[in-house]
Amino acid sequence: MERYEQVEKKRRTIFIDNFIGGIAWALGATVGLAIIIGLLTIILKNTNLIPFVGNFVAGVIQFVITKNPNLLAK
Repeated sequence: MERYEQVEKKRRTIFIDNFIGGIAWALGATVGLAIIIGLLTIILKNTNLIPFVGNFVAGVIQFVITKNPNLLAK
């Protein structure tokens, strides 16, 4: 036989608590992600890895265009 707990809080209180908790979680995730992206940007800027990535992407784009020149004609 299953037993169910009686919820002592009103539905409105539960809804407000969960809503505020969700907003706090989203704000924390956003701030945390901004900090991580900022630190990554600083690290990549100081290691001069960005020109390497840019050259790699340019090479990939050039390869794709030479293999399929129809992509340019629209």
